[in-house]
Amino acid sequence: MGEELSPSTVLGYIVLGILVIFVIVTLARAVRIVPQTVALIVERLGRYSRTMDAGLHLLIPFVDRVRAGVDLREQVVSFPPQPVITSDNLVVSIDTVIYFQVTDPRSAVYEIANYITGIEQLTVTTLRNVIGSMDLEQTLTSRDQINGQLRGVLDEATGRWGIRVNRVELKAIDPPASIQGSMEQQMRAERDRRAAILTAEGVKQSQILTAEGEKQSAILRAEGEAQAAILRAEGEARAILQVFDAIHRGDADPKLLAYQYLQMLPEVAKTQSNKVWFIPTEFTAALKSITKGFGGEPDDEGDGVPWRPSGTSPLGDDLPPSSLSSAAEALAEAKRQSEAATSEATSAGTQSGFPFDPGAEAGQQPGT
Repeated sequence: MGEELSPSTVLGYIVLGILVIFVIVTLARAVRIVPQTVALIVERLGRYSRTMDAGLHLLIPFVDRVRAGVDLREQVVSFPPQPVITSDNLVVSIDTVIYFQVTDPRSAVYEIANYITGIEQLTVTTLRNVIGSMDLEQTLTSRDQINGQLRGVLDEATGRWGIRVNRVELKAIDPPASIQGSMEQQMRAERDRRAAILTAEGVKQSQILTAEGEKQSAILRAEGEAQAAILRAEGEARAILQVFDAIHRGDADPKLLAYQYLQMLPEVAKTQSNKVWFIPTEFTAALKSITKGFGGEPDDEGDGVPWRPSGTSPLGDDLPPSSLSSAAEALAEAKRQSEAATSEATSAGTQSGFPFDPGAEAGQQPGT
């Protein structure tokens, strides 16, 4: 067996091991690697020494000590709903969100014990002061104004803490349930009013457009009727002038006009709506003129009308010859047309319940 170690040798090995462990721990504590966006506050013998940024740093063992690590990134803190009383004595619940960033790690560690709690309490007190000067309607519609006032107060108060407040947002503003019901009714009534106004405006515009269309249509229709009336009048005027000119160029006498008058009498009795047919007093005189004209008898003035052979016309050479071969045939044709017209008028009067009287005077009913 080997030689046994003496107690002093064992004690020496133990002390050597303890020294090795102490050196390793000391070196580990002396070398610090600081990550990005983190700052370490170093104290030497209990007093502030320096602020270590990102990178490799050496500390004096048992002399330097890391007091705290501070996150330099922008932080977001959401605070629970806070009851706030408005100027019209209504309690509303407001949720807030704070966006802040540590700009001075030393002040954030040494100027305040807990800057998160300090920001929360400062936000609550500032919010109550701001909302207390507004009524409910202003509170609901002035979020930007409230956010600006909160940010200004918080940024000024937290500046000495080494903290910069970037933004303050109101997540929700919850009025009481009874107030919410009243607000919903008010909003519904306002929407109904706007809908009624829009409907009335639409009906008004529609009626205006319809009236404008009808006006334009009536104007165009009247213009068309006026143009048509003018054209018809011009056509009738031209026809009358042509007929009048033809009559004058043909040198028509009263006998021809009386013959045309007798030819139009049958047309009077052709209408189905005629119940009573009146024979004018000129009928006998016209028939007498025809008889005298074609028979050559002298009229009341003693003028005789000589018979002209077929093919000759006193109206001029440009008019077509008569289709009748003799005066007797013309007289017979006129009498036949007159008797036919009288027969049709008699039958029409019988069907209507009024007997026909050929000797009735013009403007009198038969039988009177």
